Amino acid sequence: MSQPILHPFSLQRMVNAVERVRQRLLRATQVLEQANIPYAVIGGNAVAAWVSRVDETAVRNTQDVDILIRREDFVRTKAAFEAAGFVHGSTMDVEFFLDGPQAKVRDAVHLLMAAEKVKEHYATATPDVDQSHRGPEFRVIDLQPLVEMKLNSWRDKDRTHLRDMLSIGLIDGTWPARFPELLSSRLQELIDHPEG
Repeated sequence: MSQPILHPFSLQRMVNAVERVRQRLLRATQVLEQANIPYAVIGGNAVAAWVSRVDETAVRNTQDVDILIRREDFVRTKAAFEAAGFVHGSTMDVEFFLDGPQAKVRDAVHLLMAAEKVKEHYATATPDVDQSHRGPEFRVIDLQPLVEMKLNSWRDKDRTHLRDMLSIGLIDGTWPARFPELLSSRLQELIDHPEG
């Protein structure tokens, strides 16, 4: 593997990276709104939206734009995104739209389907898009289904997001009782051992 090209240290490059994700999120949700397609923002941007309601200094940046739609709306969604310049692609688990023909895979909007399991071994399916709140810019998934999605995924970044929510009191020791046994035990593990 070749060595990466190191650019000079730059606050502007750091700001640009965050701004590109923000702009992609706004463009993607505006496409869905203009096409009257029900959706909810999920993933790291949803976590950031919820965390910011308690403590802006605890918000983490994310490179992902993750959006939940209903399967029956996918064809309309694909047409709307492509008309806006996004380029469709897919993996085994996720449909995605690159932010233009020259974009990297990191520069994508990822779609998950509502009321379906992302992976067969997940304990529960994704929520429906109507389990969401309308904010000033876009719709954000409700807190409990967001936590459930993070508990299902259970990657390192999901555990980090859950720790962030625990650290500011957005969720607490009463929450494990809200979930099926596997997910409940995962959350309890984080509560009991927050440092891993």
